[in-house]
Amino acid sequence: MMCRILTRREHDRFLKVTRSIRIAGHSTSIRLEAAFWDTLDDMATIEGVPRARLIEQLHYEAVERHGVATSLASMLRTVCLLYQQEKIRAAQPRAEAGLIRN
Repeated sequence: MMCRILTRREHDRFLKVTRSIRIAGHSTSIRLEAAFWDTLDDMATIEGVPRARLIEQLHYEAVERHGVATSLASMLRTVCLLYQQEKIRAAQPRAEAGLIRN
């Protein structure tokens, strides 16, 4: 049985959106699906920084760790995926605790 994740989502979450930001004084454009921009907005809110600042910091971290950031869009998609996975893991103990109490 298929999970039907594509048919249960709004089409606009899949649309690609291009945004321009400045990193180290240089303008760059990033094209991501709307769902990734939403996740980056959530992350920026939690960190208490504007989205552009979050992306800039993620870029610096990638360069610091790996020496280069070859594809900013790919790195951001991966970061969004890891962020969502961490949210799920953090929620699991609470959900399991709720099941035990019932």
